[in-house]
Amino acid sequence: MNASAADDAAAASSLTQRDIAALVFVAEMYAVQLDQLAVVLGVSEARARAVALGWRRAGHAGSARIGPGRPWVWLTRAGLAACGLRYTASSPALSRLAHLRAVVAVRLALEAVPGYAAAGGYWRGERRLRARTGNRAGLREHIPDAEVHWPDGAPVAFAGECWAIEAELTRKTVARTAAIMREILTRTGDYGCPAARARVPGEPPRHARVVYLCSPAARGTVARARAVLGPAAARVEIRALPAGAELPRPEASQPRSGRPRSDRARSDRPHPGRLGADRPVPAGPAP
Repeated sequence: MNASAADDAAAASSLTQRDIAALVFVAEMYAVQLDQLAVVLGVSEARARAVALGWRRAGHAGSARIGPGRPWVWLTRAGLAACGLRYTASSPALSRLAHLRAVVAVRLALEAVPGYAAAGGYWRGERRLRARTGNRAGLREHIPDAEVHWPDGAPVAFAGECWAIEAELTRKTVARTAAIMREILTRTGDYGCPAARARVPGEPPRHARVVYLCSPAARGTVARARAVLGPAAARVEIRALPAGAELPRPEASQPRSGRPRSDRARSDRPHPGRLGADRPVPAGPAP
């Protein structure tokens, strides 16, 4: 074993089970904002900041304030290797921050529902789905933000189903949204399968339903797109995004140095894992 490999092994061996679970969560979601990381770890935000600093010093993670709100945390190549993941290491793009935060909020809210763990629900995120395609998915193939798998024999009416998850922040055209819905609902093969297996007439659909978690701005368009699907519309669920899903708006008075906002401003924001009036996913089949 060379010196570099020995250092990597030593760093990996110092990680706790909580660290490993949280690092894998961050890797699967591309990147996570600090307040959301605190929810993942089940600790205060101050403690989450200390944990992230430890990861950074060990070379497992990078962190920076790259947009409004809290700093972001992502895994380095060494961190991905320590988790046994072969994703390409990169910091999150500015253009994706709002969407990344929304998808993380959806996952946190879903996993906080007691029935999720009881049913053995499993989140399979876009990064994992895209990796299965060898990152060859082109512009013509839409990959959902996630899949949720419900194992056979789970104590729920939808045991054995696979749901597609879409977090929708901005309005697309009705035609484009309806086309994405049809693509998801007619797929029969797993992502990464041969093209001939992606849609096979007569085979059961891969996704029993697609669940859209929408901002107020996007909800109307999603509803209109669902309405044009005909009978397939019964397999499209529309819910509100959970509290804390949106990035905070930059403040005109914020100093250029990017220093944190006041504690009062921080406490006014919803908890990133707390559900709103609408649950993020249905408790059972659509009515």
